[in-house]
Amino acid sequence: MHVVTDGTKPLLSVLRDELGLRGSRVGCGTEQCGACMVLIDGEPAYSCARAIDSLAGSTVTTVEGLSANVRLHPLQQAFLDEQAGQCGYCLSGILMSAAALLNRNPRPSRSEIAAALRSSSVPLRMHNRVCGRVARAGALMGTSA
Repeated sequence: MHVVTDGTKPLLSVLRDELGLRGSRVGCGTEQCGACMVLIDGEPAYSCARAIDSLAGSTVTTVEGLSANVRLHPLQQAFLDEQAGQCGYCLSGILMSAAALLNRNPRPSRSEIAAALRSSSVPLRMHNRVCGRVARAGALMGTSA
């Protein structure tokens, strides 16, 4: 998709305001909380402060792009099945960081999962449940291949 807009606009603004993709959330605006996380060329990246003109030729994937047609991505399914989301505001960022990890390593260790989620504001009380769902999704991905 090609977007014509002011090149200094943040990617998050373009996604939400011009393309209607509201899965990435407006959080801190300073690349700290992870609510705005997307994948750029397969790697997790904050979209709140990334100027759109820096993305020419890049592939951007939002949480909406994780699912294939009507089938949820294994991460989305694992989080839904286990109700691992709590309020859900930062969930899209968690899912995107976890998706990048699982694309590189579908069987990550707990410490690898924790390291991948450092860029997201996972509440401490949720950490065990979230890490468990990421591991479960990796196992689901391994069986669907």
